[in-house]
Amino acid sequence: MNRRTVTIKVNKGYDVIIENGILPNCGKIVKETAGDCRIAVIADSNVANLYLKTVLSSLAEEKLQTEHYIFDAGEKSKTISTLADILEFLADKKLSRSDTVIALGGGVTGDIAGFAASVYLRGVKFIQIPTTLLSAVDSSVGGKTAVDLNAGKNLAGTFKQPDAVICDPKTLSTLSEKEFSNGLAEAIKYGVLFSEELFEYFENDRLEDNLDEIIEKCVAFKGKIIEKDEFDTGERKLLNLGHTIGHAIEKCSNFTIPHGFAVAAGMAMTARAGEKYGITNIGTANRIEKLLKRFSLPISTTFGSASLADAALSDKKRSGNRITLVIPEKIGKCVLKEMAADDIKDFINKGINDQWI
Repeated sequence: MNRRTVTIKVNKGYDVIIENGILPNCGKIVKETAGDCRIAVIADSNVANLYLKTVLSSLAEEKLQTEHYIFDAGEKSKTISTLADILEFLADKKLSRSDTVIALGGGVTGDIAGFAASVYLRGVKFIQIPTTLLSAVDSSVGGKTAVDLNAGKNLAGTFKQPDAVICDPKTLSTLSEKEFSNGLAEAIKYGVLFSEELFEYFENDRLEDNLDEIIEKCVAFKGKIIEKDEFDTGERKLLNLGHTIGHAIEKCSNFTIPHGFAVAAGMAMTARAGEKYGITNIGTANRIEKLLKRFSLPISTTFGSASLADAALSDKKRSGNRITLVIPEKIGKCVLKEMAADDIKDFINKGINDQWI
């Protein structure tokens, strides 16, 4: 098998290991990373049915003792209540500070299991095993963990870098077309941010046989940013392309619109507004829209600019009466632009059109 490894040089550093068919052998990597300890595997109800038995069997082959916790799948479970339930579970099973939490699944699982690992006994070891494209290319790497509050998405959380990430692209074969597109939005984001070459991968439909390479490229781009700005105070803000408007769309939809779909709309709307503000090269928005539509991703929203602006201003990215937006100059290059809170409605309004897929 062709193994790809990206080392993220933050703190003591950790490896993101990408290999087709690695999941049945994940126990060996877990033991090499965490040592001879007890393991708590956290998974949602969908992923547990698909992959939990495989992971537990692999851990058992390495003589590792395991516990597992399953929660209801979906963003609706990403709450303080679910976090509390997981913490009570870890305590009830008497996991110690030398033990390890594994997040098996997508972004919600990674966020909430990582949060639990960061605060249980003031921190235990943590390993990510992403099973969605969104978590593979983005959320499993970088150390952000969070739960949602009534006021908005990801408003309570910590930074908790994983000790390893084990990614088996074969797990993506079980994703629905919609869930695959949901993750593809984040991969496209990396092309818009950093690489016209990567963007052209998607334009030329070089996907199915190159998933491991695409994941590697996205993780490598993200890793370089994280190494410079682990705690999201400067350059890492670039990774929020499409997210300010995207999170607002998610909130306005009561989280019925998936994260990647909302980010896709946010990217397209930002590019359109950027052209009208004279920041984005003319034609960039059309190129982004064309690619998103190819993969059945939205390029706008039915929510009005007033509702979206109100939701955006409750986002954690706001600083006082200022908010920083990520705006493309062209494919492969984006810039950070600080904007007064009072101007965000006008910016969003310039990005809205009548099309919603």
